Amino acid sequence: MGNSFLSTTILLLLVTDPLGGFPVYVSLLKNVPPERKLKVILREASVAFLVLLVFMFFGRGFLSVMHLSETSLGIAGGVVLFLIALRMIFPHPEGIMGETLEKEPFIVPLAIPLIAGPSALATVLLLVARGPDKMPEILGALTVTMVVIVLTLLSAERISQVVGEPVTKAFERLMGLVLTAIAVEMLLSGIQNYAVQVSKAMVQ
Repeated sequence: MGNSFLSTTILLLLVTDPLGGFPVYVSLLKNVPPERKLKVILREASVAFLVLLVFMFFGRGFLSVMHLSETSLGIAGGVVLFLIALRMIFPHPEGIMGETLEKEPFIVPLAIPLIAGPSALATVLLLVARGPDKMPEILGALTVTMVVIVLTLLSAERISQVVGEPVTKAFERLMGLVLTAIAVEMLLSGIQNYAVQVSKAMVQ
């Protein structure tokens, strides 16, 4: 149980990537008043946690009703991630998410899609599909992941001030490159899965 819980936690941390999203968090939270920062962070993390929980229990049924596949979900995640990565590498006056946030973020884009994005949704869906009897472990791993994300959000601006704006911007561009590679990998994987499905359908 311990090894499964640890591996699940590591997987969720890699997918949600709180350290990789560090520069984005700084950008989104910079205009939030200090006295409201904790409340905003807890609210956004709670919304993301709730969305992931709902998708964990009802995601497969939702995809079935909407006639969507896990492959299309993965491709959508790759497209969104690629667009975000491009704005991290080539900064835009309107910000990473395509708009200048002069007030605190509300659900979009912090809770969704940065925390509870398509890749995270697809991952929890896959974990439940592979091990429906391991629901308590998956739930525990998701809880630990959200705690790490909250701690990262709380410390993002302070760390940014310590290392300085040039270092933060350089790290943002570096993570943009990494996110671009991840996005391309997600797209290629989705296209490959789709090609396999088409080939099987043609054979049948």
